Amino acid sequence: MPVQQKPVIYQLVVRYFGNTNTTNKVNGHIDVNGCGKFVDINAAALSSLKELGVTHIWLTGVLRQATLTSYDQHGLPADNPNIVKGFAGSFYAVRDYFDVCPDYAVDPVKRLSEFEALVARIHDAGMKAIIDLVPNHVARSYQSVVRPELSFGAHDDQSIFFTPSNHFFYLVDPPGQPLRLTNPGWYPEGVEFDGHFPPEDGTPGHVPKASGDAITQTPPATSWYEVVKLNYGYNLTNQTGYYDPIPLTWEGIDQILAFWQSKGVDGFRCDMAHLVPAEAWTYLIGRARSAERDPDAYFLAEAYPRPDGDEPVKDRDRLIDAGFDALYHANSFHCLRHVYRGWQGVDDYHYVMNDLSERERSCSAQYLENHDEVRVAAAVDDNGCGWMEANYHVAPLQYLYSNGPLIMLNGQEVGEAGSGHEGFHQTSGRSTFFDYWCMPEFVKWVNGHAYDGGGGLSDDQQALRRYFGDLFALCQDPAVRGGGYWGLRYYNRRDRFDDCANSIYSFARFDGGRLMLIVSNFDTSPCSGVARLPQELIAAAHLPENVRVRLVLDQHGKRDDLVLETASLALAITGIPIKFADRSTSVYVVE
Repeated sequence: MPVQQKPVIYQLVVRYFGNTNTTNKVNGHIDVNGCGKFVDINAAALSSLKELGVTHIWLTGVLRQATLTSYDQHGLPADNPNIVKGFAGSFYAVRDYFDVCPDYAVDPVKRLSEFEALVARIHDAGMKAIIDLVPNHVARSYQSVVRPELSFGAHDDQSIFFTPSNHFFYLVDPPGQPLRLTNPGWYPEGVEFDGHFPPEDGTPGHVPKASGDAITQTPPATSWYEVVKLNYGYNLTNQTGYYDPIPLTWEGIDQILAFWQSKGVDGFRCDMAHLVPAEAWTYLIGRARSAERDPDAYFLAEAYPRPDGDEPVKDRDRLIDAGFDALYHANSFHCLRHVYRGWQGVDDYHYVMNDLSERERSCSAQYLENHDEVRVAAAVDDNGCGWMEANYHVAPLQYLYSNGPLIMLNGQEVGEAGSGHEGFHQTSGRSTFFDYWCMPEFVKWVNGHAYDGGGGLSDDQQALRRYFGDLFALCQDPAVRGGGYWGLRYYNRRDRFDDCANSIYSFARFDGGRLMLIVSNFDTSPCSGVARLPQELIAAAHLPENVRVRLVLDQHGKRDDLVLETASLALAITGIPIKFADRSTSVYVVE
């Protein structure tokens, strides 16, 4: 059986991917700062991403969200400003699960048709389309215009906090209390905040609902106050599940998945998946993968389970058993950033990378950026690495680690820094998902939607993008796609070998007599040393008696340099001589 292709998932934020308006006014409206469109993601863009090595396009933020932008003439009025973050609104405050954001359409009336045409273009380019599933919560103003009969909460019993037959959790104690919101300090001139939301004013039929992360009528300004938590039959107060008969929310989400699958969507990135019971995921994923729908439907979980948490899912295995193809490996992301910044040591990273079981590692999703995280190239004061060249050092470590997918956020490949005060997101080193904005460095690659870098992309930015193409090609190497993993920090270290620098971190991937060695220098100065392979690894990798060692990738990109020819057992004794630039990673193939 052939080894499956390693998914390379490109997170494409429609709101600003194709937006070439560089005004970037703080709190700018859509008519000032502009907005990307479905049509901007044209054949040239998709061809370029396919050439880069992308296999899946994650279309981020396409579902219609609560917003302060009015399309009243189309029956889509602006939302109450008390429950909207930013003029554009959060991607994760979904207003209608069966609709897409009209901002992205040339003709808002035809917005679903324009979305379907984009999915068709992605397929024509030889890639798959993923969208967000935000299962834990919806916008406070949720009301479907596409499928009004399937609107959550329409027939709930608002006299009780919890029952499996409700869609929401109702804050009935004490009775008659209104929802009271706290000003988060964002609201600019022209946007009024009074802390009230009439549909949850505490009167009969208007009982406040539990927020996405807070069971209180007075959610703090730092909470997910703009969304309400969905009820999957799991009682938050006593951590008990009631799943027979199947809760109504399960059936509602199943119909949502079926709706988007019918429009050609190939998979779903599931937001905060550990907040939904594993039993619900087993049901939902099983239904989505039925023969009548799509047996190959792809499910990626953003999940941070805690053994001592009060969430329904407390460990990664529950989500793997439920059917997820991949799960975020957040610990590796955070630890690597901390090591790079000097807050943790190389041994800490080694322990994190060897903490997962082989089963967990096989579906570990690795990333350096996503919409929630600080950009690699962001300023040090924003907790970034301070320069885009850090990608040369850290990207091979994350992306070659597992058999699971890798994730790249649009703009990472050209060193987008997420700089500037954007509005609700303020100055954070992230690219906002609340405000209308564009990526000023990325626009140079977009180049009027030619997507060729001719808009002023520097030589260094062009080189970084080529580097990622070379790295993504290595991600499809047999040693990575179907191979084993062997952490080597315990072996390649000064207290074992005098000629091994303490700043060196290394690991191996291997399969069928082919081994890939990834070696990194975490020192801020150049150094040299020797990397060795223990005899146990040589045997496990089934290396031939005599081997050739080639350098295939360094900070300059793709290489094919013969380093040495030797007996495989000599790699445990004399090893491989290596010269490192400061903060750099090199990749070798041994076969």
